[in-house]
Amino acid sequence: MAKAQKTPGTDFPIVAIGASAGGLEAFQKFFNSCPVDTGMAFVLISHLAPDHSSLLTEILQRSTGMPVEGALDKIQVKPNNVYIIPPNRAMRIVSGTLQLSQLAHPHGLCLPIDDFLTSLAADKGRLAIGIILSGTASDGTAGLRTILAGGGTCMVQDPATAAYSGMPQSAINAGCATHVLAVENMPAKLIKLISRTKFHLPSPPILPADVLSSINQILLQIRTTTGHDFSLYKKSTISRRIESRMAQYGIENMAAYGEYLKKNPAEIHRLFQQLLINVTSFFRDTEAFELLKLEILPALLKDKPDDYEFRIWVAGCASGEEAYSIAMLMRELMDEAQQYFKLQIFATDINEESINLARSGYYPLSIAHDVSPERLTRFFTHNSHGYKIKKDIRDMVVFAVQSVIKDPPFTRLDLLSCRNLMIYLEAEQQNRLIPVFHYALKPKGVLFISNSESITNQPELFRPLHRKWKFYSAIHTANKPRLSEFRSLAMPVNHKPSSSTPNIVQTSKISEDSIAELSNSMLLQSYAPTSVTTDSEGNILYVHGDISRYLRQPAGAVTTNILKMAHPSLQPALRNAIHLAVQGELTLRQEVMLEEVKGLLAVSFSVRPLHIAKHNALPCLLVSFQEVIKRTKSRASKGEDLLQVTGHDEQLARELAYTKLSLETTIQSQQATNEALQSANEELQSTNEELQSTNEELQSSNEELETSREELQSMNEETITINSELNDKVEQLNDIQNDLKNLLDNVNTGVIFLDYKLNIRRYTRDATKVYRLIASDVGRPLGDITSNLEDENLPALLGEVLDTLVPQNLEVRTLDGTWYLLRIQPYRTLSNMIEGLVLSFTDITLSREATKIKETAAQIALNLAEGIVNTISEPLLVLDGSMQVVSASHSFYQHFQVAPENTVGQKIYALGNGQWNIPALRNLLENILPQQQVMEGFVVEHNFPHLGNHRIVLNARRIVTALGDTELILLAMVTVEVAN
Repeated sequence: MAKAQKTPGTDFPIVAIGASAGGLEAFQKFFNSCPVDTGMAFVLISHLAPDHSSLLTEILQRSTGMPVEGALDKIQVKPNNVYIIPPNRAMRIVSGTLQLSQLAHPHGLCLPIDDFLTSLAADKGRLAIGIILSGTASDGTAGLRTILAGGGTCMVQDPATAAYSGMPQSAINAGCATHVLAVENMPAKLIKLISRTKFHLPSPPILPADVLSSINQILLQIRTTTGHDFSLYKKSTISRRIESRMAQYGIENMAAYGEYLKKNPAEIHRLFQQLLINVTSFFRDTEAFELLKLEILPALLKDKPDDYEFRIWVAGCASGEEAYSIAMLMRELMDEAQQYFKLQIFATDINEESINLARSGYYPLSIAHDVSPERLTRFFTHNSHGYKIKKDIRDMVVFAVQSVIKDPPFTRLDLLSCRNLMIYLEAEQQNRLIPVFHYALKPKGVLFISNSESITNQPELFRPLHRKWKFYSAIHTANKPRLSEFRSLAMPVNHKPSSSTPNIVQTSKISEDSIAELSNSMLLQSYAPTSVTTDSEGNILYVHGDISRYLRQPAGAVTTNILKMAHPSLQPALRNAIHLAVQGELTLRQEVMLEEVKGLLAVSFSVRPLHIAKHNALPCLLVSFQEVIKRTKSRASKGEDLLQVTGHDEQLARELAYTKLSLETTIQSQQATNEALQSANEELQSTNEELQSTNEELQSSNEELETSREELQSMNEETITINSELNDKVEQLNDIQNDLKNLLDNVNTGVIFLDYKLNIRRYTRDATKVYRLIASDVGRPLGDITSNLEDENLPALLGEVLDTLVPQNLEVRTLDGTWYLLRIQPYRTLSNMIEGLVLSFTDITLSREATKIKETAAQIALNLAEGIVNTISEPLLVLDGSMQVVSASHSFYQHFQVAPENTVGQKIYALGNGQWNIPALRNLLENILPQQQVMEGFVVEHNFPHLGNHRIVLNARRIVTALGDTELILLAMVTVEVAN
C-alpha cells in the first residue's frame, strides 16, 4: 500500500463518493485499500430508502481505522474522517460544513449525488474530488461535470468491475471522468494526486516565463492537430487543465508534457476535450430566463408579421441545453399569442462530441432539478434512464460545429446568446469578438451574455437593456463595417493614429511590406465588391464583405454551399456560371434581377477561376457581387434575366445559348419529376398522419409505463441497498453463531433453550448426557423427552421460574451417579422481552468429591487442634479478624465461668455481659498487634464483677493471609488474682 501524504494546512481535499445499487461492496473495497492518514476527508452519498434505518456506518467501520459517522447538520468536516449521508435527507456542503435538509419528495425522483457534488465543486474548487461507483441510471454525472469545470478531479469505477455499470458508464459517456480505475486502486491514485503541488498551492496570478513558453508550445501542437487556436484563452485556465492531464501520467514538468504530446498524438485530442468548457444546464440563471420570456422576447416579437423569420444564434452551446431552453420559451410565447413565426435557431460549438449529444436531444434524469415538471411533461419524453427532447422542439434548432473565433458568423439575427464563453478569453480576443456579434445582429437585435461577462469596452456598439442579467441592444450606424475589418489580425479595429504626432513620423516606423499590406487592405475594404471564394463544388472558403443581400442560410441543416445559400433568383444563373467556369476556366459576368420586398434589384455577378501556384492545388473560384442600378418601384415579371456578355466573343455567346437551352430542358424535366414527387408525398403525408395518431396513443401508454418503471427502479435500488446491508448482517450473525457454538462446545456445559411453551428451541452437545436428545426433538416439549435424572421434578420448577422470573440453582444427580449444578434462568431478548427459559447443566462431580475430601481433612485438623487446645492448662482464645471468638479452651470456660454457647461467635468485648470490654485489651488488639505480628507479656489488670480483681498476662499472635490481612488471632492468658 502506498504511503500516505498529509496535506499541509487546514485546506484539505474532500472526497465525495457516490454509489447506488452494488455500492456497499464497492465502499468496502475502497476503504480496505485506503490508509487512515491520507489527509483527506471522505463523504459517502448512497441511495437509501427514506423509511429504512441504514447499517452502513457500522458495516464500514469494520473496513477502516478512520472514524465513521452518520452526517449531522452543521457538522464541520475534518480530514481522516468518514461521513455518511443519513436516510431521507438531502445534503450539501458550505464553507466546509455539512448542511442537511428534509427531502421534499422522499419517494419521488431524488439525485443526492448530483446535489452534493455540485455544492462541493462550489465550495472546494480544485480541492474537490468526486468518485462514482456502482449504481444504475445517471446520478452523479452532472455533479462530476461541475467538479471538472472547477478544476477538480473526477474518478469513475471501471464499469467492467462494477456490479451495476449504469452510473459509471453515464459519467464516462459524458466525458466527465479524468480517471477510470478499479475501486481498490483508487486510494493509491488519490494519494499520488494530492502529493502534487496543485492541491496545496493556488495558481500564481502571473505564470512564470518558462511555463508560458511551454503552454504556447502545447497550444501550437493543438492548433496544428485540431485547427483550433487557444492562444488567446486565459492562461490560468489553460494551465489548470494541462496540469490535470499531467497528473494522470505523473508528469511534473510542463515542458516534459509537451514532449509527451509529440510522441502521443492521441493525447492531443484528449487535452483538446479537457480544454473545452462544457458546463451548462437548462434555464441556467432562472431569473435571467424569466426576464427573457417576460420582457426581452415579447419586445422583439412586437408588431412582427406572421411570416416574419425570427433568427436566433446560440454560440458556444455545449450540449444544447441553452438552445433548447430558448426554443421552449419561444414555443410557449407563440402558443400563448397564437402567432407562429418562421423560427430559426442556430446552435454552434467547436466540440463535435457535445454537438452530437445536443443533436440526440437525450439528457439524464438530473435535469429534473432545472426544468419544471410542466415543461418536462410538455417538451420531453421520459424513460428510466433520462429525458429526450420532443420532435417539435428538436426541429426548431439546427446544430453545427463552428468556431466563433475563426468562422463567419450567422447574420441578420434577432437574438444572439453567448453565455460563459468570453470569461475564458483574454481581453484582446473579447474585443475582437464583440464587434463580430454586433455585425451579426439586426438593428436593435439583442445580445445575451452571462452576468460575469461585460462589453463595456465598446459602448458605441451596444445599449444595455438590463445591467444585472446582461441583455444588450445592438446600435447600428449608417456605415456598417465589413466583417473583414473584424477578422483582420494585422490591424485591430479600434486602432487609430495619434492626432498629436505627424503621420510621417509614424510612417517611418512601419516597413514597406506593412505599408503595402495596410494599403491593400484599405483598398479592398473601400472599393472591392462583395466576394466569396469557393472550391469547384461551390463550398465557401472565404467571405469578403456583406453577403446578406445575395446569400443567406436556408432552413434545415447548416450549409456553406453557395448554390444552396444563394437568392432563389440567383441560383439558376449562378449554377450555370460556376459549371462553365470550372469546365472552361472562363471569366463570366452576368446580370440578374432580384425580387425583394422594396422592389427589383439589378445585380451583376462574376465568376473567375483562381490559379494557385501550389502544385496539385484544388481549383478555386472567386464569385463577386455588385449592385448595378437602384431599386425600382414597379415589379417586373418573375424570371426576367438580363444577360450581358463581356467582349464580342461569338464562341462564348454560342456556349451560353446552348447552356440556356439545356437548362430549360432540365427545368421541364424537373417539373414533371416534382409533380410525381408531390403526388407521392401527398400519399405519404396521409399515411404519416395515421401513424402520428397511432404514435400519440402509444406515446401516452408509454409515458404511463415509464412512470411506473421509474417508481419500480427507485424501489429496486433501495431494495438492493437494503439487501446488501442485510447480507452483511447475515454474515455477522453466522460468525456470531459459529462463535457461540464453539464456545458452548468447549465449556463442557449442557445448555437447553426452551420457548415460553417449554418446547425445545436448541440444545448443546453436553445436554445429551442429561436428556436423551436427538436433532428431531427440536420443537417438542421438554416433558416428552426421557431424562437421566434421579427424582425428577423439573416441570413444576420450570413453571415457577417462568411465572416469577426468579432464577433457580440446584444440584441434581443422574442415574450413573454424575452430579450437575442446574441453573434455570429466564430467556431475555435485547428488548428485555421474556421468550422462554435457559437450562444449564454444569458437571460438579469432581468438585463435590474434592469438597468432601477437604471437609474430612478439615474436620480431622479441627479435632486435632481442639485436642491440642484443650490439653493446655492456661485459658486460650482464638479470634477472627473482626474480634469474634472462633473457639476457646476448656480452661477458659472453667476459669472465667462462661458457657461455650455464650462465647463462640461473640465479640471478645461482649463476653460476660461486657466484662471483657477492657481498654488495655482493646488497645492491644486494635492498635499494637496490627503493627507487629507477636506480642508477649502484655499485662492487663481488671476487676471482674464476679471474679474480683485479676492481673492477666497476655501472649498474642496474629496469623495473616498471603495478602497481609488478619485471618486469626491466638490469645493465651496467665491470670493472677490480686488481693484488694
